[in-house]
Amino acid sequence: MRLLFWLVVIITSITPAIASTLAQQTQRIISLSPHTTEMAYAAGLGDKLIAASAYSDYPPAAQQLERVANYRGLKMERILALKPDLILAWQGGNPSRELARLQQLGIKIIYSNPKTLADIPKTLAQLSQYADSPQPALQAAAAFKHQLQQLKQANHNKPKVRYFYQLGSAPLMTVADKGWPSQIFRFCGGENIFANSRAAYPLINQEQVVVRQPQVIFSPQPITTTQQLWAPWQHQLIAVKQHHIYQLNANWLNRPTPRTLLAIKQVCTLLDQVRDDH
Repeated sequence: MRLLFWLVVIITSITPAIASTLAQQTQRIISLSPHTTEMAYAAGLGDKLIAASAYSDYPPAAQQLERVANYRGLKMERILALKPDLILAWQGGNPSRELARLQQLGIKIIYSNPKTLADIPKTLAQLSQYADSPQPALQAAAAFKHQLQQLKQANHNKPKVRYFYQLGSAPLMTVADKGWPSQIFRFCGGENIFANSRAAYPLINQEQVVVRQPQVIFSPQPITTTQQLWAPWQHQLIAVKQHHIYQLNANWLNRPTPRTLLAIKQVCTLLDQVRDDH
C-alpha cells in the first residue's frame, strides 16, 4: 500500500504541462487482453481505445472495438496500420516475440501482469498519466482500496475452508497457490488443497481431489456440468455430499480489474455458507 501511495504522489505531482503532454501524445490505444481493456475504461481511457483483443466485452462499449488479437496471436499488419500511440499488453499472455517486434518499431507498450490485489490500484494509477484527466483513474484506485479494506475487516480471522478450484474437466485442471485467482480465495479464508503444487496449473485426477477432501468445489463451468462429473463420488467426497458445488463468475474471478471486488464478495459469501453448514 505504501508503494501505491508514493506512486500516486509522484503522478499527481507531475506538472500540468508534462501531464498534458503525455495525454496529448496518447490518442490511439490498443488493448491486447480483456483485463487491460477493462482497466483502460476504468482509468478514463475508453475514448482513446481504437482496438482490442477477442473477449474484450466489458464495459459494453468495448464490444464495438475492432479485434486485433486472440489466443492464436496478434494481427501484426492491422495493428501497425492502426498506428497506435500506446499498446496495453498482458505480460505472459500475449506473445513476447511479437510484442518485442512492436517495441522495436517504436511503439510504446505498457505491460500488465497483476499478481496481487494491490496491483490493481497501482495499474490504475499508472494509466492515469495517459488520460486527459487523471482524476477518474485515481478515484477508482482509491475506491478500490477503500472497499478492499472494508472486505478485509469483514472477513478477518474467519475459519479456514478447504477448497478445490476446478478449471476444466477434460483434462481436469486446477490452479496452484501462486496463480491469479488464488489470492481471492485466500482473502476470504479459502485453503487451496493443491496450494503446494509445483506446476502453476497442474493436471490432476479425481482420486487426488478425493484424498484431499475439499469442503467446497468451485468452477467457472456450469454447475450441472460440475455436479455430473463428481456425482460418482457423492459418498466419498464431503463437498458433493453436502451440495457445496458452486459456479463462479469467470470474468470477475479471472480478470484482475476493479470487478475483482465482485469476485471477492461472491467467494466470501459462498465460503460463509460452507462454514454455516459445519
